[in-house]
Amino acid sequence: MRMSTSPTRRQVAAWLTAATALAARQARAASEAEPPLADRLAAYAHRLRFEDLDPATVETVKIHLIDALGCGIAAFGAGPVRICREIALSDGAGPATILGTDRRTSPELAAFANGVAIRYEDFNDVYVGREPGHPSDTIAACLAVAEAEGATGRDLIAAIALAYEIDCRLLDAAEVTGRGWDHPVYSLPASALAAGRLMRLSTEALTQAVNLAINGHIAMNQTRVQTLSDWKGVADAEATRAGVFAARLARAGLTGPAPIFEGRAGFFKQVSGPFTVDVAMFGGEGRLFRISRCGIKPYPAQVYCLTAIPAGIAVAAEAGGVDAIRSLRIDTTHLGYITAGRDREKWRPTTKDTADHSLPYITARAMLDGAITNESYTSDKLREPALLALIDRITVVEDPVLTAMQPRAVPNRLTATLTDGREIVLQVDDVPGFVTRPMTRDDVERKFRMNAGQRLDAPKVRRVLDAFWTIDERPDLTGLLASLS
Repeated sequence: MRMSTSPTRRQVAAWLTAATALAARQARAASEAEPPLADRLAAYAHRLRFEDLDPATVETVKIHLIDALGCGIAAFGAGPVRICREIALSDGAGPATILGTDRRTSPELAAFANGVAIRYEDFNDVYVGREPGHPSDTIAACLAVAEAEGATGRDLIAAIALAYEIDCRLLDAAEVTGRGWDHPVYSLPASALAAGRLMRLSTEALTQAVNLAINGHIAMNQTRVQTLSDWKGVADAEATRAGVFAARLARAGLTGPAPIFEGRAGFFKQVSGPFTVDVAMFGGEGRLFRISRCGIKPYPAQVYCLTAIPAGIAVAAEAGGVDAIRSLRIDTTHLGYITAGRDREKWRPTTKDTADHSLPYITARAMLDGAITNESYTSDKLREPALLALIDRITVVEDPVLTAMQPRAVPNRLTATLTDGREIVLQVDDVPGFVTRPMTRDDVERKFRMNAGQRLDAPKVRRVLDAFWTIDERPDLTGLLASLS
């Protein structure tokens, strides 16, 4: 009789268990053999130079810098922006200019107030990794510290590229939203390292800046669920303020908890779960910088809502107006549903901050007005009867197929059932400004004029644009931000 020599299921299971355990031990050993992540990030920050940036990256930094400044000027008169600006200026004079004024304050408070302005309209740039974020929130920190330290324009450009690289690579590494935390946690090390690099800190001091920035400033995701408050536009500015202050403390010799990522009660354990980051693959030496994968928004709205805007406009036009639409279904991504389509508050937003993170509101508003602008979130717009009637006919559903298209696309699919029984289906995967359709200089200047033109006359806008397009030629930044007053 012939006997089988095939392994039993129990043997196979035992082998798999043993192999898994061995792989885990090997991964643990490899992790223990290399320096902690904070040290590796600090080493990268310390060695990065302007000369490591290729011409395309330098141009991209300028584009994102100009875009961020335009967003900040557009928000100058907003209540939360004014509150934060006045508090920053009440601290007394300092070396860093407050955007839109010729007055100065401390670097960390300038980073805070200017960061709130850049972020407030939800019009600044966006990056979609495993976790979405707004890397340009770190620009305010770079500007404040560069001015305070007497840095050159090239120093500033390198610092911005560094901040983007750190922020985006960490956004790629782990999603924290699902664990109850908020994406500004990644702006903490990004702004601390960019600020520390401009301060010319040693590698050891840069590590301490990361440790100090992260440990005491972890943001909760309650900021972005249910009814959104003013803090939605302030959370990342607070992270950059903490990053700048941490760098100043590290320069003075203060140390922070370590290892901040891998420790028994560190970031991996408490916030993100374990992840790996290959710092050797960061931008430089012929490798692309992550800023090249950041998108610039064509509309002031949350990233997961952007593609619903042109889709809604087109569907309404094809239907012959919203009155012809009996019901509208929006299929979206997982995070689109979680952040912009799940909470009941999104169907009756009472604040601008909730409305610009609401798929039902943004889609309905775009269908009614044919556009989304900074004026789309006024209190009378939120209460408009025609809008509320249309929102009541909208449902939002998560579609795993659309989720799988990220991060190369952030799609939405609209299905409108008309009163005559016809159906219109339209899916939009990207918009101008996304990585697949990048903005040119002309596009960015057009957006800057739209944002800043209400406060600056045309000749001044031209002078400002010329100054920032040539910022790499400046030996220092004296008077540069004040030119926007």
